[in-house]
Amino acid sequence: MAEWTTDTSTTIEVRVPAQLEQLAMLRALVETVAFMADFAVDEVTDIRLALDEIATGLILDAVPDSTLDCCFTYRDSAAMHVRVHSVSASRTPPSQDSFGWHIVRTLTRSVNAVQAEFSADRGGYPVVVDFEWSRGGTDGR
Repeated sequence: MAEWTTDTSTTIEVRVPAQLEQLAMLRALVETVAFMADFAVDEVTDIRLALDEIATGLILDAVPDSTLDCCFTYRDSAAMHVRVHSVSASRTPPSQDSFGWHIVRTLTRSVNAVQAEFSADRGGYPVVVDFEWSRGGTDGR
């Protein structure tokens, strides 16, 4: 993932209950952030779809009464980095072989999921998913 300095990027963060009812709000927020960053409509759609796939999977695996933390960082209307964090009830990390992950890999330049060991104070397995969308397509093209 790219390391961006704060003077050339803008970051928006939000924390919501890990519930499917929150997906509409997350979609609207990422659209708003992407339009503020001056991305085109088709670019905004790609970013929104990637976030939707990731957030849905994390919400479905989340421990009860947990949150979904999202961080959107954009730079120069050319790239957006999205980090989504939750606490999973599942011992296994998000499956990267699913159709949803295929969609995310197709729409983004990179995607990575990391699951930590069980956290007793959180009651589950902390999971972080990062993806980067950049103008010019996937795989650095």
